[in-house]
Amino acid sequence: MFVVPFGIFVKDEPNPVDSPTSQGNQAAEFEPAEEASRLHLPPSGPELAVPPSEPHPLWRLFLYGVLAAALYLLLTIVMSVLRQRIEGSIRLGLIAEVGLLLTATAPALVLSRLERRPWGDYGLPRAGFLGKLFWSGAGWGLAAISLLMLVLYLTGTYEIERLSLHGVRILKFAAFWSGFFLLVALFEEFLMRGYSQFTLAKAIGFWPSAVLLSGGFAAIHLDNPGETAPGIAAVGVIGLFFCLTLRRTGNLWFAVGFHASWDWGESFLYSVPDSGGTPPGHLLKCHLHDPAWLSGGSAGPEGSVLLFLLVVLLWFAFSRVYRDVKYRNS
Repeated sequence: MFVVPFGIFVKDEPNPVDSPTSQGNQAAEFEPAEEASRLHLPPSGPELAVPPSEPHPLWRLFLYGVLAAALYLLLTIVMSVLRQRIEGSIRLGLIAEVGLLLTATAPALVLSRLERRPWGDYGLPRAGFLGKLFWSGAGWGLAAISLLMLVLYLTGTYEIERLSLHGVRILKFAAFWSGFFLLVALFEEFLMRGYSQFTLAKAIGFWPSAVLLSGGFAAIHLDNPGETAPGIAAVGVIGLFFCLTLRRTGNLWFAVGFHASWDWGESFLYSVPDSGGTPPGHLLKCHLHDPAWLSGGSAGPEGSVLLFLLVVLLWFAFSRVYRDVKYRNS
């Protein structure tokens, strides 16, 4: 799963306890209020705070898209220059992913200041970075891709021939792809389920926006070489599962951990195509055999019919472990 490059609210207060006073004093106490009522004057008391007006969520989402598109255009220019100066697709890919993450997060950072909202409202609270939810998601992700690959191995559609890396190069590439796929997960999760999900949900609700944005999540994989129709559909379905994790945990850190470890397991550990692409520096030399509907073919295991069954299992298990809705969208 990776891409190759806002009325007035008045709080009722309890009536104060009347102090012992004479009938005359009580009349004198309430006459000004009665007079004010007859003259249609506003009651005395603290000023009512009126919240500042705020553009409609769709306009804010449009502005986010414009800013992100402008930064993406700038990134393409920078990358075209760097291609003339830097050799090696791995280093260029890493630079591109850093740039893509900036195109998704920088506009939201600007808008968070304009909207006067804390950054954490958009799904990535700083306190959660590499925290408990992240590692929990990472464990689920690695277990999920391992289960899928085990079934493919047992059915004979996944064959391991030999190691492609040896010695220290194993640790070197394992660490590199861990960092790389963390960037991929941060970019894709925030782009589709961070500011966009928070803002669009204000206009049309959580799940309608989740469906639309998961469709967009699938669409950004269309240009990946080797991708297939089942693989694209699977990306959308996985996107919906990530929306469930956002709704139940309250932020994106579980989804980021799951996404990163899934991609790492698929591309490096099990060394199979990931959304149609097979990066260099993977651990194994292996093969996927027909039938393509089972193995996923050129799209990799994400294009397998088993992926849809796996997501159903994940949805059921996750909703039993994380039962409460914690997503804040106010």
